Amino acid sequence: MADQARSVGWREVLIVAAVAVVAVLAVQVVATLVPPIGDLVRATPIVVIGLVAVTVIVLWRIAAPRPPEP
Repeated sequence: MADQARSVGWREVLIVAAVAVVAVLAVQVVATLVPPIGDLVRATPIVVIGLVAVTVIVLWRIAAPRPPEP
């Protein structure tokens, strides 16, 4: 059997999605427990900016060419 480059599969997609959901829920819990942080989160689109930044990083890593394997 020939070696094939491993592609992104359902497992990796579900892991990234689960991490995103946990991150948003964690921010919500912290914002609820610490009022000044809650005020900051409500006053600015910090969560949206964070999610967009992480999405760009993940997509860039997926699309970036990989060096040939020896």
